[in-house]
Amino acid sequence: MDMITFRLAADTDADVAALVALYDGAARWMRDRGIDQWTPGERDAEHFRLRIKQDEVWFAEVGGEIAGAWELWWEDLPAWGPQPPVAGYLHRLMVDRDRAPAGTGRAMLARAEQRIAEAGRPLSRLDCKSGNPRLQPYYESAGYRAVGEQRAKEGSDGSRYTVTLLEKRLFAPGADTGAQER
Repeated sequence: MDMITFRLAADTDADVAALVALYDGAARWMRDRGIDQWTPGERDAEHFRLRIKQDEVWFAEVGGEIAGAWELWWEDLPAWGPQPPVAGYLHRLMVDRDRAPAGTGRAMLARAEQRIAEAGRPLSRLDCKSGNPRLQPYYESAGYRAVGEQRAKEGSDGSRYTVTLLEKRLFAPGADTGAQER
């Protein structure tokens, strides 16, 4: 298997353009397969610049080429509401279907979970549109479990939808992870 490496995205025109292209490519791939999750053009350069400044955005690379990316937030008020600092929140896990070898999505999840544990947080959390016939089972097969739903989220087009909240325990609270709290 090809070696997958990871790096933080920088607030550069090249990295931001790559993130927009990854998002739009993933959104088109899902739409073409009848998966209602993202809309092409829904996340622009300003979205990714803000995420890079406020949180962490990571790239997965294979042979020096970008194969995928994800956002790691340390708080997610829209989906999870106010919470104690016990989790990292994954968003926009996306792969380049032409470059990413099989298993890239799982490798990105594992690296994100490792980063969350390094920050001393015992939970990895994410959400997906409720009723997504492929995405929720994918996350469940990676060890996530549905813990609730959040209703009446508003899409960029003003539409309302519900998301399923999923989480995975990474370690027991109080366990020595050797990590520093972020």
